[in-house]
Amino acid sequence: MVAHGVTSVAGSFIQTSTMVDVATGWTECMPLVTREGGLVVRAMERAQSLFPWVIRGADFDNDSAFMNDVVVPWCRAQKIEVTRSRAYKKNDQAFVEQKNGAVVRRLVGYGRFDGVETTCVLERLYAASRLHTNFFQPSFKLKDKRREGAKVIKRYHVPATPYERALAHPRLSKVVKRRLRELYRTLDPVALLAEMRDAQAELGTRVDARAGRLAAATSPPAPTKTAAAFAKGLGNDLHLGEQRIIHRRMRKPYKKRMRMPSMFDPHLANIERWLTAEPRLTALAILGRLAEQCPEQFGLRRRSTPSCSACCDLSDAKQPRRSSRARLRVRHWPVIPGLGPPLRVMGTPRRPQSLRSCKQ
Repeated sequence: MVAHGVTSVAGSFIQTSTMVDVATGWTECMPLVTREGGLVVRAMERAQSLFPWVIRGADFDNDSAFMNDVVVPWCRAQKIEVTRSRAYKKNDQAFVEQKNGAVVRRLVGYGRFDGVETTCVLERLYAASRLHTNFFQPSFKLKDKRREGAKVIKRYHVPATPYERALAHPRLSKVVKRRLRELYRTLDPVALLAEMRDAQAELGTRVDARAGRLAAATSPPAPTKTAAAFAKGLGNDLHLGEQRIIHRRMRKPYKKRMRMPSMFDPHLANIERWLTAEPRLTALAILGRLAEQCPEQFGLRRRSTPSCSACCDLSDAKQPRRSSRARLRVRHWPVIPGLGPPLRVMGTPRRPQSLRSCKQ
């Protein structure tokens, strides 16, 4: 179940129920106006007519939309075996979760959709995408997996479409395979892709719209192209990087920030005049000219540190107050004749080597 409510679950919005056949990867997507057990039953009835074979079992997650007193009794009445995944084990539904991202999210995006009219547009989109995905889009299928120490080695079958896997399945009847071949001969992938793009363009105008009303800031959808015109411009869209309307970045209102006053504001006219006359004028030269005009504002501040004794020119009381650990420590060491004052490294005096050797 894919929720089209963005980050908010408030109110009613459209849900997409994804059903995947484990053996072949055949995928069917059903839009629901809201989360309700009766709508889930209607979606499963619709899926029974769309799957080329009979549904024998259904493996749900622990969602209350599936595990309730409406869906489970209906499945048992239809002789559909009902199983469910373990609690808090999302990887048990790995086949469905993969299709939720690779099919539903890539087709619909992450916008908020609600209303009956938007549900009809989603049905039109899924009607074209189910044929395009199941007949023309190959996918990988895991063959085996083994662990060697901390390394996991995976082997995959040759990529194939769900249609090709269904034809190669030994337990599928010849009648179903013949029906699939006849349907495959009547399909045009370019026409299906054009119909999908048309439905996506209409969905893009309904992002964040309430009750089917078009958003005020969006533009009307472009006129529908024919399959030939769409195929002619498909190559250009591929090279230029097609940006579909459902995946456009929503513009956020710009937050205006207050500009703090600067000490250079009264002198901007003079600075612009100087730069016009001398484009290569440096910032230091500009500060020098400003210091000549306003020495009390831009003049250089004199800093002096009086010495505390003959051996040390730094005073502990005059040091800049930082933190207690970063304060500069001053130690007084005796001055040895002929060696000069002691050395200071990182703010701490260091005794000369000769003095150390004398101490030792």
